[in-house]
Amino acid sequence: MRYTQPGKPMQNGYVERFNRFFREDILDAYYFNDIYQMREKVWEWTEDYNNNHPHSSMGNKSPRDFKPRFSKELKFFAESG
Repeated sequence: MRYTQPGKPMQNGYVERFNRFFREDILDAYYFNDIYQMREKVWEWTEDYNNNHPHSSMGNKSPRDFKPRFSKELKFFAESG
């Protein structure tokens, strides 16, 4: 396992980008009354991010839209291998 050097966050750019999205969309957007309210918002955000949010690594498609195409490609490689 490799650790990022202090003061060099771009050595792990994917995590830093995720942290920025999470901070902007959840922590900076709401005031929470208790931990349960925060957990609910985090759960809703996680479901949206993992299912509906477009990702550039998937051709700006959401994981839900990308999955059928990915499943077909995996099936093709499994049958040809």
